[in-house]
Amino acid sequence: MRAPGTRAVRPRNAATLFIIRRDGPKARVLMGKRHGGHDFMANLWVFPGGRIDPSDYRAPYATDLKPDVAAKFERHLPPSRGRALALTAIRETFEEAGLLLAQSAEPRSGVGPWREFLAQGALPDLEALSIIYRAVTPPQLAKRFDTWFLMADAERLISLERQADCGELEEIAWFELEEALELPLPMVTRQVIHETMARIEDPHRPIPFMRFGVTSQKALHL
Repeated sequence: MRAPGTRAVRPRNAATLFIIRRDGPKARVLMGKRHGGHDFMANLWVFPGGRIDPSDYRAPYATDLKPDVAAKFERHLPPSRGRALALTAIRETFEEAGLLLAQSAEPRSGVGPWREFLAQGALPDLEALSIIYRAVTPPQLAKRFDTWFLMADAERLISLERQADCGELEEIAWFELEEALELPLPMVTRQVIHETMARIEDPHRPIPFMRFGVTSQKALHL
């Protein structure tokens, strides 16, 4: 929590990836368990994701955002930040879960956080992404994020197998959506799962934008 009497910190830009499998009787989502030693959301199950890195503005990609997704970002963010956030979600999914939402390519050299990703012989598949949720965390927290939740079908992964020696999450697993709601989850993760269940029934639902205040939350739409 933020220390009493101090100003609220500015939310950091972040992105998270909701990967859905449709190859069984019911839809399943990828969840990962955070290590108990973390000072933020320890031992909770989450979607892979994290904050934006300067390298995400310059990373190469195999396919670009769909026009409607790009337009949604552009209505709410400075130029190029939406694509950078999409790349953030894909990079963090590789770093945390060892999975590549990408297309096969010649291995290439890279710098910083993208070095290991590009060395796999893969380039990000931005076309696979859609926007399902946005949330800004409450001002009373010491760490705050303005997080865009993106979704992709698991069939766009290069492989369902976790890459060797990759993955910061303690454990990853695929859960039916109802099962996922039984896990210890952050509040916003639980809300995103509920929203996704509704979106499966009605793909044209408005995209929620939740702004959490000190004692309340405000529901808007993108």
